[in-house]
Amino acid sequence: MTTRGARLADAVRALRDGEDTARNYAAACCDQIEELDPEVRAFLPEPDRRDRVLAAAEDRDQQYPEPSDRPPLFGVPVGIKDIFHVDGLPTRAGAEVPADVLAGPQAAAVTSLFAAGAVVLGKTVTTEFAYFAPGPTRNPHDLDRTPGGSSSGSAAAVAAGECPLAIGTQTMGSVIRPAAFCGIVGVKPSFGRIPTDGVIPVSPSLDTIGAFTQGTEGARLAASVLCAEWDGPAAAPDDPVLGVPDAAYLDRAEAVGREGFETTLEDLADRGFELVRTTALADIGRLIEAHVTLMGAEMADAHEEWYAVYGDRYAPETVSLIEDGLAAADDEVRSAREGRHRIRASLESTMAERGIDAWIAPAAPGPAPRGIDDTGDPVMNAPWTYAGLPAVTVPAGDVDGLPLGVQLVGAFEDDEALLALAADVDRALATG
Repeated sequence: MTTRGARLADAVRALRDGEDTARNYAAACCDQIEELDPEVRAFLPEPDRRDRVLAAAEDRDQQYPEPSDRPPLFGVPVGIKDIFHVDGLPTRAGAEVPADVLAGPQAAAVTSLFAAGAVVLGKTVTTEFAYFAPGPTRNPHDLDRTPGGSSSGSAAAVAAGECPLAIGTQTMGSVIRPAAFCGIVGVKPSFGRIPTDGVIPVSPSLDTIGAFTQGTEGARLAASVLCAEWDGPAAAPDDPVLGVPDAAYLDRAEAVGREGFETTLEDLADRGFELVRTTALADIGRLIEAHVTLMGAEMADAHEEWYAVYGDRYAPETVSLIEDGLAAADDEVRSAREGRHRIRASLESTMAERGIDAWIAPAAPGPAPRGIDDTGDPVMNAPWTYAGLPAVTVPAGDVDGLPLGVQLVGAFEDDEALLALAADVDRALATG
């Protein structure tokens, strides 16, 4: 059996059952990168990648010769967003700041992946410091379009079949949106479920590590490795109720995105999902203003020393955010930080009152925009990230061959149940 281009869950079964070797699978992924990445440009260049990766994979084969002893991600090559520190690889964060200045101890999430048997395939492209200034990555579905950001390379690498798993971060919409644009599954756990130690911060009050795979089964596996105190597998409810945040929130979607979303809702209703429309997030404009205020202030703080010395090397988009953060009043920042808990409590109160198991919403305003100078609008994601709630995006049709996605959003720290429900939604849409 070859696992080339396989979904994570299928690849894991083949590797752990002894049907494939870590070295063989690593070589297949390197082949994919060499064939596809000159156009997709999901990974940072690494001259000795194949030698390094094959050596690491051979170590895995020798370390775990008996299939029965193999850990959950044995031999799985993983793409790592280039704001995570990885021992032996530089961290450039999509920036012109010297790599030695940005260096730091290996990220806790990378260590968790390594302990689970994974192999680091390489660093994936990020927008500068995980904000809006894009890198060179292109959408595998249409090379003239963005893959989304800021986890651009991680999403594109999985969508192109260069690796079965990649990790990224979300501070506004940087996991859910690119997953939707690239037609794959993205999971952003509850805020704090995955430690962010060893990751260059944007906003410590918002930053959340997430993962990209080609299926919900693989997403659950990745979450079980990365999330603290994982309690699974959970079961989805027998008669699921999905909440739809109508009116002001949905008005932010593009016409084609809104039409696709309504079609998806009809398909799910036909398959037994109950839909409850509410006016949740009616104050979305104010929420996004608070979100950006908090993000700018905390990024200015996190980058204080680097920006003072290397500010002339920062992209204009990043400079604008930092300068706005420096100018933000203390009481505005404090109110924005406290607002996270208020919106979370409001959303969860509505869920309890209306019997909602999870929210369902467009994962992006529409399909991936043309061009790679703009990573798309995170407006559909930002309120959920601000509230710290877990989110999963699954593919939901297409427009002229460009993927659309829907995101499911659950209660805080109820990630296990959300992923179970997302798997049911994914299956329902796949059979539509």
